[in-house]
Amino acid sequence: MSLEATLERVSAIRQALADPAVLLGTGTGVSGGTQAPASTGSAPAGETSFAAALEQASGGVEGSQPEAAAASAATLAGAGLATGAGLASGTGLATGTGLASGAGLASGTGLSSPGLAGSSASDASLSSPYFLQRLDGVAGSSAASATSLAGGSTGSRIVQIAESQIGQEEQPPGTNSNEGPAIAMYRSATTGAIPGAPWCAYFASWVARQAGEPIGEGGQGAGAVSEVWSWAQSTGRAITNGPGVVPKPGDLIVFGDEHVGIVRDVLPDGDIQTIEGNYENKVAANVRTPTEATGYVEMS
Repeated sequence: MSLEATLERVSAIRQALADPAVLLGTGTGVSGGTQAPASTGSAPAGETSFAAALEQASGGVEGSQPEAAAASAATLAGAGLATGAGLASGTGLATGTGLASGAGLASGTGLSSPGLAGSSASDASLSSPYFLQRLDGVAGSSAASATSLAGGSTGSRIVQIAESQIGQEEQPPGTNSNEGPAIAMYRSATTGAIPGAPWCAYFASWVARQAGEPIGEGGQGAGAVSEVWSWAQSTGRAITNGPGVVPKPGDLIVFGDEHVGIVRDVLPDGDIQTIEGNYENKVAANVRTPTEATGYVEMS
């Protein structure tokens, strides 16, 4: 082949490579779902197929150098932009390992498969018995898990679990029903619990059980305030309120035989922050004066 013929071939190949429409055939581009035209066969009228561009660039000299021409065709048609590993259908952006369907954003290892849309980000936490909000979507934050609370003291675990239930209320709200998904769960910590019964002791029993310090000689919980106090007396946990008595966070606060709550903290002025079940038909944060309680139950 003469020098002029070689230069003409090089120039033709450069021109072909400079025009993506020629190389890509139909010009479906990066994002389309249509398969790129095959590297063999005739092109539609008015369009230049990849094979035709290759033949034009080769200057019709395949006969004079068949091995070189075949190698060029294999290189361009097999690994080129149109059908091999290119943008349209090989390992490119459209269908291979690219953005549309391979390992890209849509369905491979992208956002939809293990990411935001395809799988739950919190399956393990949702299966936890402490994740109350999955019951019916009622208000209140999800309870702390036993794993996350394992390193704290019994008192701190009781406080954190009780705090996680603030806002849970009876259903329907405002009906004094003593019922609802949350209340039913609190009852589950007490053997022989009665549906529709006042539930402050059920709540205290549930929190204590979740914290690893169940109420009752056999850990069966308590359905009445008097049962809580009797258990406290029999186990040396009962502290009658009086001058100089200061409870600790996590202790139970008892109001005669009528009501029981959980000590959240003691304020500098001596007032006691509490979390109480069945206070105004819900789990509520409250503040009590030092003289309101008749006694406390040590839980740690």
